[in-house]
Amino acid sequence: MRNKLYLIELLVTLLLVGCQNTSKKETTDVYVPSFPLVEFVRPANVNPIIAPDSATRFYCPLTEDSVAWESNDTFNPAATTYGDKVVVFYRAEDRLGKGIGQRTSRLGYAESEDGIHFKRERYPVFYPADDCQKDLEWPGGCEDSRIAVTEDGLYVMLYTQWNQKLPRLAVATSKDLRTWTKYGPAFAKAYDGRFFNIFSKSASIVTFLKDGKMVITKVNGKYLMYWGEKAICAATSENLVDWTPVLDEKGELLKLHAPRKGYFDSGLTECGPPAVIGKDGIILLYNGKNKAGVEGDSNYAANAYCAGQILFDLKEPMKILQILDKPFLVPSDSFEKSGQYPAGTVFIEGLVYHQDKWFLYYGCADSRVAVAVYDPWKNNSE
Repeated sequence: MRNKLYLIELLVTLLLVGCQNTSKKETTDVYVPSFPLVEFVRPANVNPIIAPDSATRFYCPLTEDSVAWESNDTFNPAATTYGDKVVVFYRAEDRLGKGIGQRTSRLGYAESEDGIHFKRERYPVFYPADDCQKDLEWPGGCEDSRIAVTEDGLYVMLYTQWNQKLPRLAVATSKDLRTWTKYGPAFAKAYDGRFFNIFSKSASIVTFLKDGKMVITKVNGKYLMYWGEKAICAATSENLVDWTPVLDEKGELLKLHAPRKGYFDSGLTECGPPAVIGKDGIILLYNGKNKAGVEGDSNYAANAYCAGQILFDLKEPMKILQILDKPFLVPSDSFEKSGQYPAGTVFIEGLVYHQDKWFLYYGCADSRVAVAVYDPWKNNSE
């Protein structure tokens, strides 16, 4: 009898210890982020995580020649997860042109188990080719992608087609992040093609956390994305391929947020990585360009790109609830203030929730790729 009592006491003790040692990280499937996501820290002695490489060459189907496709600059990364790994699609430029926007851009593939140390592939995974999008992607290429995934594993890429005449926001999909189907401009069919020939780029599809991963979701019955560079606009879709811009009462593009005089986003307001639904609404991370002179914010360098956040109402997703007046990430390291864009850039495009942490990937001065990490469990604040 005494032995039985001892065994019962031992089992109870083990159960109590197990319960006490259960951390919040074991319940990440119910974690919902709070606005704002601001405590991002650059890991020590890590950045930049991706830099130009002159040794890798690629046979370009349009020039019909071998090119050092990532020899000049590597920057502006999209990010997602594939299985247990983080995958980054970074924009890479060769040296065949001169100056920003005059070279050819292709998208490189890099993957990581810890979200910090990446293994790159030798060839680009997405690029201008002799295909149905040739006229819209050559010679400028494919730029500045954002990637999100549906619950059933369909990856949706929104990227900029650049023929060095007009940038167009375009759509491509994949099941494995390697074989892609290009669909062309996102707004091609909307309003009888009215917005086919407009300046468009930078789209952030709305996602939510499920089982510790960001997945695409619908808002009020439709897929939703925020997009734009000169102002933040919105568009909806039934199928993730054909998108319809949201218009105002005058039939023009509805501008949800535009540059603010005297603030870090006084020059441009450009959407960042996929937006995520939080406790209080939809959290959108975006890039703000600081205007030179008296109209900008003197706390930041003229023409510098810093990162901000906006909280939109989930029930009324065109309504802003809160907005940060100061950026949560600014250029500070030397490689963030030198390169193609020496005014300084932390251009955010990739965001993943991986191993119970947020990993934010950004371009540095249009020349390198870096990462910043936010651990919401560090202070048990979530």
